[in-house]
Amino acid sequence: LVVRADDDPHDLAKPRGKQDWQSQPHAIWYPRTTGIWQTVWLERRPASWIDSLRWTAGAASWDIACEVIVRGVPRDDLRLEVLLTVPADEGERVLAHDVYSVNSEEVHRRIALSDPGIDDYRNELLWSPASPTLIAATLRLLDPDGQVVDEVASYTALRFVGVEGDRFILNGRPLELRLVLDQGYWPESGMTAPDGDALRRDVELAKAMGFNGVRKHQKIEDPRYLYWADRLGLLVWEEMPSAYRFTLESIERLVKEWTEAVLRDVSHPCIVTWVPFNESWGVPDLPSQVPQQHFVQALYHLTRTLDPFRPVVGNDGWESAETDIIGIHDYDDDPTRIEARYAGYENIATILRRVRPGGRLSTLDGHEHAGQPIVLTEFGGIAYAPPGQRENTWGYRIVESPEALARAYAELMRAVRSLTLFAGFCYTQFADTYQETNGLLFADRSPKFPIERIAAATRGPQRAPMTGTKRQRGAPDNQPVSPAMVAGNDSPEPG
Repeated sequence: LVVRADDDPHDLAKPRGKQDWQSQPHAIWYPRTTGIWQTVWLERRPASWIDSLRWTAGAASWDIACEVIVRGVPRDDLRLEVLLTVPADEGERVLAHDVYSVNSEEVHRRIALSDPGIDDYRNELLWSPASPTLIAATLRLLDPDGQVVDEVASYTALRFVGVEGDRFILNGRPLELRLVLDQGYWPESGMTAPDGDALRRDVELAKAMGFNGVRKHQKIEDPRYLYWADRLGLLVWEEMPSAYRFTLESIERLVKEWTEAVLRDVSHPCIVTWVPFNESWGVPDLPSQVPQQHFVQALYHLTRTLDPFRPVVGNDGWESAETDIIGIHDYDDDPTRIEARYAGYENIATILRRVRPGGRLSTLDGHEHAGQPIVLTEFGGIAYAPPGQRENTWGYRIVESPEALARAYAELMRAVRSLTLFAGFCYTQFADTYQETNGLLFADRSPKFPIERIAAATRGPQRAPMTGTKRQRGAPDNQPVSPAMVAGNDSPEPG
């Protein structure tokens, strides 16, 4: 088997994310990763097989939908067995065990779960960062004699996600988003994790630092990372790597690759938000060019069509148009100025007109704030590198010692967490990445100051719930950004 990869560094119409187009990495862009960079495998298949599956569920009913694609030799005598279980004190508890006829390549079924209407019982099954309950799923393709033709192990997870008013909602209640920007690079292997343990370790470190989620920046992450985020309980914002030119070719590539990414990852419960554009990269004249506006709008609506049950950030950072969450990027390192800039919760429209992140409009004309949540989706970027390692390093602010970094992080985090305007935040960034030394961790994932201090500053003091909200159970499934229950992946651990 021969794989030949052609990576033209000068092709700016290619979705490339943070991979540099220059011969040497500059500013915030990194060396290119070329070739097979995520897990691949060969598998032996029977004449008829389970090719893919997708799990979704409706908020109005305590059930799970299973969409199965069967490929191979056409047959009309096969049956599909679905078994759902959860761990119990002694072994496992069966939630559902059903058998369906397979009359075509696509099998669509809704699996009813027993629901006594008691919150305590429901909460045992709900997935959250604090309690990442997974439901094991076994699917078997059976012939007329009951013999197993093909078998797939998967998992699902019940969790409601959406927006209500100006808050992000998880399982019917407001949740403060405490995210960290994660580039997903390693010094020894680029965009490819050195091994599976490295992916798990990154999830564990994000949680240990007090974050309840990550924004995977300009990278479609390895499914094994998403598996560990599902299993250990870490929210993920998935973001499309940007192209840097607006051409017919870039449009075709972005639509194709983004569709593939969403459909590949749609069943992961950890993913709670989709981000097709970042900072108008690839659409640089968005305020004045109507075709670019149409494209951003089109990708927002395409994403909502592919997955109507998660919020979509149409263009994160600035120049928001159609969007379920407004993201703002602000790297001012002065906590006092940050507080003053975003104080005055009752004057949101005035704040958004006044604030110009990166010198850009916060929202495009005709797309003013319509009550949706506002999240500070990039801030911080404070850099520290040890003496002797500071040549060619980069950051939005540079400090001279770990203690200075600890103080600056705590002060900035205190200011941001005090602002009721924001439904959450995303700090830049998780770990040093090449010349960007603005991580809370060094590139080898060792902390720059004690991880307990990082976590304390990230979480801040306990405070009252962000706002009241009605319970989401019973809401129509077709509401815009309706809460949803979604579920797992095609195998317990891909690859």
